[in-house]
Amino acid sequence: MNTPTDDRSGDPAPDDGQSFYAKHAKVYPREVKGRFDRLRRTAVFALLGLFYLIPWFTWDGRQAVLFDLPARKFWIFGLVLWPQDFIFLTWLLILLGLCLFFFTAMAGRLWCGYACPQTVWTEVFVWIEAAIEGDRAKRMKLDKAPWTADKLVRKASKQFVWIVFSLWTGLSFVGFFAPIVPLTHSLLTLALDGWALFWTLFYGAATYANAGYMREQVCLYMCPYARFQSAMFDRDTLIITYDTERGEPRGARARSTDHRAKGLGDCIDCTVCVQVCPTGIDIRKGLQYECIACSACIDACDAVMDRVGYERGLIRYTTENALAGRASKILRPRTLVYATLLSLIFGVGLTALLTRNTVGLDVIRDRGALYRETSHDEIENVYFLRIINKDQHAHTYRLEVEGLEGVHLDGKSLSWRVDGGEVYSVAVRVEEPLKSVHGGHDIHFILTDADQPSRRVREKARFIAPP
Repeated sequence: MNTPTDDRSGDPAPDDGQSFYAKHAKVYPREVKGRFDRLRRTAVFALLGLFYLIPWFTWDGRQAVLFDLPARKFWIFGLVLWPQDFIFLTWLLILLGLCLFFFTAMAGRLWCGYACPQTVWTEVFVWIEAAIEGDRAKRMKLDKAPWTADKLVRKASKQFVWIVFSLWTGLSFVGFFAPIVPLTHSLLTLALDGWALFWTLFYGAATYANAGYMREQVCLYMCPYARFQSAMFDRDTLIITYDTERGEPRGARARSTDHRAKGLGDCIDCTVCVQVCPTGIDIRKGLQYECIACSACIDACDAVMDRVGYERGLIRYTTENALAGRASKILRPRTLVYATLLSLIFGVGLTALLTRNTVGLDVIRDRGALYRETSHDEIENVYFLRIINKDQHAHTYRLEVEGLEGVHLDGKSLSWRVDGGEVYSVAVRVEEPLKSVHGGHDIHFILTDADQPSRRVREKARFIAPP
């Protein structure tokens, strides 16, 4: 019978007579410096800077980015999207999905290592923890130590900063869906609306739990991307790899020792690459689904190689073909297909977005009466129109109707001026000579922008007459 082991450490699992599973061991990532760490920090500051600052930007006297769900308008700088523009959300999701596939096929889990919200916020929570509790060794020692006044102060201070930061995150997220200035004022004066308070606390709690406590467990057990990434990898995918041929057999040695003469590889078995890993894996065991490609192990190993005087790159970005001494191919069927689809979908979607019609028209026939005979021997149908100006500026719209010989609109005003972002409702009467129509027929309403005649919308409706 095989002895159960801890999957990440290889040590025997605790035998309590009941469980075959080891208790999750907390990971204490060691701080590392290097070129990839600088790149990762830059990504963290850039992404979080955008997240926390964008809601405070203004554009034409209003919040620059605001997803106003009650008003059913999405304000994105100079662009206003309506529910009728939902297709663009579908386009964006497809585009992002293809981007994920393309960059994964090219260079592995770049998203996980540098841009995933879980990675980004976990980095911040770890920085806060290290600033208050100390480096890796001090944090491990503090957790094992009995409760003292110093430990209580440090733990309480960390929790306080975590909670404040989480609430700020929740408030910033809600600020994309409600005006951030009155929202912040309401929070500070303890007069926050019930739903706004709920979602602020909800997303704050989610940030606190995911980035403060669960951390790598979200990547290990909850994230589906780690499970299907292998379907996008091939032998030409750029991944973080330990050079087994160069590093083995590993072992400790003095700096002055000729390790080659003693039959040793370049790996000195210092385990620093394991200590800096935020998910606690040993990259020397090969590619593992737990690896989030943060490159911390590369920076750590390069620093060790510099100290012992060996060449850098024992752990590096490379491909399986390159490790085997074969040429790597950037242009290959899957990357060409992804790149072609990305270009086509991006081009078509962007063109449609920039040239979309900024006028909308909804036509609803009055169902209170099928038709009415007028004193002029005409058949009259009544319709309710909703004119939607999707632009930010006012426009004058002119209405026409066609589809039947002699059909015309009854009314003194056939044009209306609609303010930017307004939905204008109006009732119109459509008339047709009694002798020239029988039964039901299709007609078309045509709404034209008087300022830009090329912008027009056409809507079909049903005209009812006596049989």
